[in-house]
Amino acid sequence: MSGGFRRTSPALGSDESDVDDVLWIDDDARFAEVVDELVEVEAYALDTEFHRERTYFPQLALLQLAWPGGSVLVDPLAVDLAPLAKVFAGRAVAVIHAASQDLEVLELACGSVPGVLFDTQVAAGFVGFSTPSLAQLLERLLKVQLPKADRLTDWLRRPLGHEAKVYAAGDVTHLLELRDILVGKLEARGRLEWAATECDLLRLKSRGGRNPEQAWMRIKEARSLSGRAAGVARTVAAWRERRAADTDQPVRFVLPDLALVGIAQRPPTSLEELRGVRGLDGRFLRGGAGESLLAAIREGVDAPPPPKSEVRDPMLDRDLRPAVTLVSAWIAQLARDLDLDTALLATRSDIEALLGNVPGARLAEGWRAEIVGEPVRRLVQGDAALAFDRKGGLVLEDRVGHDPT
Repeated sequence: MSGGFRRTSPALGSDESDVDDVLWIDDDARFAEVVDELVEVEAYALDTEFHRERTYFPQLALLQLAWPGGSVLVDPLAVDLAPLAKVFAGRAVAVIHAASQDLEVLELACGSVPGVLFDTQVAAGFVGFSTPSLAQLLERLLKVQLPKADRLTDWLRRPLGHEAKVYAAGDVTHLLELRDILVGKLEARGRLEWAATECDLLRLKSRGGRNPEQAWMRIKEARSLSGRAAGVARTVAAWRERRAADTDQPVRFVLPDLALVGIAQRPPTSLEELRGVRGLDGRFLRGGAGESLLAAIREGVDAPPPPKSEVRDPMLDRDLRPAVTLVSAWIAQLARDLDLDTALLATRSDIEALLGNVPGARLAEGWRAEIVGEPVRRLVQGDAALAFDRKGGLVLEDRVGHDPT
């Protein structure tokens, strides 16, 4: 797996950071030429700009690509990006910073994601950085300062302004050089395979549509409901999720959270009662939405309430709950000792999943099992203990003379 993480040469130089040297691609023929070039390279840098403030699905507004000898800004409003799948199917490594959302956008635009991924944020977590931004990494490792970002940039505007192009190009100009440096640091620590595995897990992570039946669990106020109210919250939230996807608009444009919880607590039975729900005015009931919403409410009233196992994750054994806090403290210290991002090593949810014997728990597999999983299992089984080391830290020790029977 780590074969796709070899260093590149030559890396992009600073002379290519000027946006005047970056081509603007807005026709399919020129994009086809770019694809033909990318198929031949060993690695390429990629980034996306997108909006999702007024849509359910992210709207891809710009695609940035760079490789040794070239850099382009591709206009997805004018170009069909499907041919990029040819690059993704090849052996070239896609170098992306914080790739999760980019992968979602690319899957929608191209129907696929890169076959080999190097996420510079993930890789940096294995050499002592804590979820760093690209700007932080470039400044620390390359002494390069990115152009100032403007969070209010409308990436869908055409023509795109010069400053916006400069900023967008800067996001990929130095990624290949940054990858080289991170690979060197990973190799020096013997963690290249760890990073490769983690990037591959990110690449393969399911990015399918959100499950409408679980949508109600993302609403904080709804999670505390029970009985019939929870049942109505579940069916109404599922209705909202499906309608938002069908009309490609944010769920809050279909039905605000406040109104959804109010409906769950006191289910209306008519359009007149619906109009009286706080936070629900007439615009949310147009185009037949009111009638279909009432049908979802009736379904929730008539259906059995969600089982407790759906309302929350399986309860951790009461005797093990104190161990979560203790183990969390030890893992935080272990991460510092190993110069690892704590969130990358293990989260509280990871600990609970391990202790609860949840199938597929991250701490039960791969490199995490050896470093964290097995020691924690020994701890909860009584074969090891945590003690203060008189230096303000915790140390995991074998329990001498412990009889497990």
